[in-house]
Parts: sequence; C-alpha cells; structure tokens
Amino acid sequence: MIVTFVRSERVAALLLVLAAVLGVTLANSGIGPGILAIRDHHLDIPWLGLRLSVGHWITDGLLAIFFFLAAIELRHEFTHGELDSPRKALVPAIAAVGGVLAPALVYLCFVQDQRYVNGWPIPTATDIAFALGVFALVGRGLPSRIRALLLALAVIDDLIAILLIAILFTRELHPVPLLLAVPVVLAFGVLSSRVRPRERCAPWMVAALIVLGITAWVLVHLSGIHATIAGVALGLVMDPGIAGRARAKLEPWSNVLILPLFAFAAALVLIPSVGIAGLNPVFWGILVALPVGKLVGISVGAVVGLRLLPAAERSAAAPLGDVLVVATLGGIGFTVSLLMNDLAFSGDPGITSQGTLAVLGGSLIAAVIGVVVTSLRARHYRRVGGSTVSPEST
Repeated sequence: MIVTFVRSERVAALLLVLAAVLGVTLANSGIGPGILAIRDHHLDIPWLGLRLSVGHWITDGLLAIFFFLAAIELRHEFTHGELDSPRKALVPAIAAVGGVLAPALVYLCFVQDQRYVNGWPIPTATDIAFALGVFALVGRGLPSRIRALLLALAVIDDLIAILLIAILFTRELHPVPLLLAVPVVLAFGVLSSRVRPRERCAPWMVAALIVLGITAWVLVHLSGIHATIAGVALGLVMDPGIAGRARAKLEPWSNVLILPLFAFAAALVLIPSVGIAGLNPVFWGILVALPVGKLVGISVGAVVGLRLLPAAERSAAAPLGDVLVVATLGGIGFTVSLLMNDLAFSGDPGITSQGTLAVLGGSLIAAVIGVVVTSLRARHYRRVGGSTVSPEST
C-alpha cells in the first residue's frame, strides 16, 4: 500500500506543490532569515575540492539522482518505449522542438537586456513528474495514447534540457577532471552489465557502483560542468537489466524526498516588495512563455509532425483535442525550469527571486489551463464512449 502510494504520479505532483508553497511561505515569514541562512550555510569537503552550500548539495547533489532516473527512462523510451523508431518519435520530437523554440522567442520578446537574455532556456523545460501527475489526477477516461504522447514529449524535452544545461551553463571547463570522469562512467556501465538478469545484486557490487557513481559526480563537478550531468551519463550507460531495478528502488525516494526537497529549497525566495511596474521583464518573459509559448510551440510542432506522417497513418494519430491536452500540460516547467533559473542568474539574487516566482506562477497558470483542458477532453471521451483506461495503469 505504502509502495503504491509513494510511486503515484498524483502524489509526486501534490508533494511538489506543497513543498514549493511551504518554501515561499516560510521564506517570507518571521523564521525566513534563519531558514535562508541554513540553505546558504556551507558544508565543504576541502580535501575533495568541494565547496558547496546546503542548497547546492541539493541542486548539484541530490538532483543528480533525479537526472539519473530520467536518463534511465530516456534510454528505455529510445530502445523499447514510445520513441524506439523514427516513425514513433517524429511527432513528439517536432512538438518538443516547437515547445523549446516558441517559449524562448516569447521570452526574448520581453527581455532585450543583454544581462538577462541568457535566461531564455528557463521556460523551455517541461516537468515530467508534475505534468504526468496532473494528467493522472484529472485524465481518467482518456485513451492511453495521450499519456504516451505526453511522456514521449517530456522525455525528449528532458534530453534537450540536459543538453542546454551542459552547453550553456558551463562557466569554466577544466578538461582533466572531465577526462578522468569518462573511464569512471564506463567502469560503472561495465560493472552494471555483470549482473545477470533476475539475479540478486551482491552487496559488494552495490557498494562498488555507489563508489563509482559518487566518484563520477565529484569529477564532473570539478570539471565545471553542472554535476547533474554525471547522473545523466551514469543512467545512460547502466545496463538495462539492473537499471530497471535501480529505478524501482530509487523512484519512491525521488518522489517523496528529492524532488520536494529541491522544490522547497528553490522556492525559498523573498517576494519582491515592488509594484507590478517594478518587476523586471525577466519575470514577465518567463510568466508568459511557460503557459503561452509552450501551448503554441507544442501545438504547432505536433501539427507539423502529423503533416509529415504518411497519409495512411494520420487517421490513427492524435487529433487536435488530444494534442491540446499535451500542449497545455507541457507548460508546467517547475523542477528543471527552477534549476535553469538558478544557473542563469546565479550572480543576481534579485533576478533569481523574480525568476523563481515567475516559474512558479507560469507553471501554476499552465497547470490550471491543463486541468481545465484535460478535464474537458476526458468528459468528451466519456460522453462518446471512449477509452476508460486509467492513465496511471498505462
């Protein structure tokens, strides 16, 4: 019962919301300065060259586990899932690209200041856990193909976000630690492949994999690349046989601890004591780009992708109403958007705070629109006698 509860997509989404609300509330309460001091307190390990605050241990350390799980899902989808052939991947891939380009353009329409244009990736992300959680909450009665399209789009979106983080937010590259990380990651993959299917993993092997994983994380961090990329690399090279078991063990911890803790820490921002006119264009760019840019970009991209399908396959593809469900839920940026906001404006706490509030606000607007559109679409399918497959059972 407990295992089912912590694996629930609805529970994961609800915990994210509660953690974010709690973070904003406490940061602006009487105990806010104390909590912010704890977040900014350093827990350094000098002999390893690690100088990180509590907040950075969460965003650079714990969040690497989330990206590790995302990479495992990426590999599965590209090999055995909804993206295992070019034909299957065409529509979600073009929709995902549209869902990156349109929000970026909307953001740049608001923000012309060269100091802040590097924030354009912030509204391009889709929070896979949050989006699927909302879908599971209100999407009963919808055919499973809609969830499959949402999952495929979110997976490709995650891949694009990972590439953006690695390329755009690497401040200073140190090649030696990065080169040392490569054989460590490969050793992790080789060792994981030694586990036979359905065989219990020996304790020494688990310990060795953990040591290799931590070593890879430290080296990637020291290289100047954001340390969460280590989690991505480890998830991609891990043998599929043991990767599925690792994901099953770690996913509940990610749902109930890692992601809520990150959402709480990221939402510890002071609400600016300025009027609407005093808000930076960055705030408005993110706030509008998430719900509007994603909706337009994903919808247009999906329509273009459908046009490129052979005529015989178009009738079996998702109709526009189904695409709108995916497009509205795709505007929920949250986790990855918060991370990119922190990376883009790390040197400007005031803009970081406004960006965080914009991500929370834009994601909330997208979630509300998504709930309305998804509910209406589910009602339509129930009325016409459509599929009654539960979204969480697929």
